[in-house]
Amino acid sequence: MAGPSAYRSLAPKTKNLVVAGGLTAFVFGVYFYTMRAVGGSDELQTAIDKFEEQKGKQGA
Repeated sequence: MAGPSAYRSLAPKTKNLVVAGGLTAFVFGVYFYTMRAVGGSDELQTAIDKFEEQKGKQGA
C-alpha cells in the first residue's frame, strides 16, 4: 500500500475524485445494508393489513 505520501502527491482534482468515490461507496454500502436488514421483515405491512380489516369491520 502506498500510504498518505502517494495521496499528497495527487492533483487537487484527483484528490476530490478519490474522496467523492469513497463517500459514494460508503453511502451506497449503508443504503444496501439497511435495505437488506429491513427488507427481511414484513411486520409493518401485516400490521397495516390487520388495521384495515378492523377498520372495515367497524364501519360495516
